[in-house]
Amino acid sequence: MPDDPAPYAYEGLDRILHEKARLGMLTSLAGRPDGLSFAELQRLCGLTQGNLSRHLQVLEEARLVRLDKSFEGKRPRTDVRLTTEGRARFLAYLDVLEQVVRDAATAARSSPELKPKPA
Repeated sequence: MPDDPAPYAYEGLDRILHEKARLGMLTSLAGRPDGLSFAELQRLCGLTQGNLSRHLQVLEEARLVRLDKSFEGKRPRTDVRLTTEGRARFLAYLDVLEQVVRDAATAARSSPELKPKPA
């Protein structure tokens, strides 16, 4: 990092993933290779149907999730899964986010306000 002129730019914080609702959605899906139903994802993330639909559209356009539509009896069902690309981008994003936390902790610990004053 010493050779980097902008070490705190964090270019890997992908704006598509970094949005609060989408971050929650991706986190919910990360541990579920079989995906989640629309209703389950809505409940886990506390989103309205409209909000969830819009965020899913963004994630689908970015090829981060796949939507599988089917019917359960006569009722429509949408299942949501992370794509291979989506999983890889999410894990790369988490690596950058971990670096942000480490850098912030280091900076906070080295702050002059935190050091004891000489007697």
